[in-house]
Amino acid sequence: MKKILIIISIILAFTLITQNVKAEDVMIPNEAIRFRVLANSNSVYDQQVKMDVAMSVQDEIYEILKNQHNIDNAKIILQDNIPRIESVVEKIFKEKSYLNTFKVEYGYHYFPEKEYKGIKYNEGEYESLLITLGEGKGDNWWCVLFPPLCLIEAEESSETEYKFFIQELIEKYL
Repeated sequence: MKKILIIISIILAFTLITQNVKAEDVMIPNEAIRFRVLANSNSVYDQQVKMDVAMSVQDEIYEILKNQHNIDNAKIILQDNIPRIESVVEKIFKEKSYLNTFKVEYGYHYFPEKEYKGIKYNEGEYESLLITLGEGKGDNWWCVLFPPLCLIEAEESSETEYKFFIQELIEKYL
């Protein structure tokens, strides 16, 4: 009985702590480059094409920037490789038989507020690589290219082992 009360107390404490944790406002440093893809529309197909473009271009950018540690060099390299990025988008369009237009731009663009992994990123105008698919009226996808937050995540293995603290406690005491 004592073990059960301890476990229940731990669960209640954990629940109260996690409910009080809120996303913090975090500014991405000025020395950052974002990447945004705007879908043509919110249709299922347009959203799938957006994600295919985002993931394929992200992989290509990883290859382009993988040895870069200087933001000024990264900016120049990205701008110089816009034709390469356009080729990736064209390839996706051809594979999907997607009959639409697109535009790849580098400059300052608007980004909406985004919460990611418990951190709230503020809306605003940011230096970025923007890919607009068709009318660009659908939901967007974005991440931070430099420092390489989304590129590191894209490279991470999916073989992560997850452990649950509460489950381990229950197994230990029961």
